[in-house]
Amino acid sequence: MSKAQSPLKRLTRELQDLQDEPNDAVLRLGPVDDDLFHWHAVLKGPAGTAYEGGLWALSITIPPNYPNAPPKVRFETPICHPNVHFQTGEICLDLLKDKWAPTITISILLTSIQQLLTSAEPDSPLNVDIAQLFRQGDWAGAESLIRYYTQVERWDGR
Repeated sequence: MSKAQSPLKRLTRELQDLQDEPNDAVLRLGPVDDDLFHWHAVLKGPAGTAYEGGLWALSITIPPNYPNAPPKVRFETPICHPNVHFQTGEICLDLLKDKWAPTITISILLTSIQQLLTSAEPDSPLNVDIAQLFRQGDWAGAESLIRYYTQVERWDGR
């Protein structure tokens, strides 16, 4: 088996696993135009949080050496979170960098991104404004801002 086939077989298996057992963290997940190296996801806001009811589009670019290297994931829909850059959608998550392991699937990664919404790390922010509210302990202000953007910046269905 060539190295080029290995990522394709892995991605095909992951797609089949998603059909057999859908991920509750996502509304939709799969390849864009049958390109197994470019996926699109719609992430649900976790229940019981300020993100509840929100839907966010994510772009997932899978490298040719997957699963030995992590995919590049970014929010396409703006989200107000200390560890997500509001304009570029870049995500600060250790699984996307030094904590990546070949055993992690795209589905597991998206569950971890959803969990990040419930456990922000304001000491390594990509959005300094909301991180400052977290660091100051202004939970009401942070939650209000998160709820505002969760209501205003909705996924548009694309």
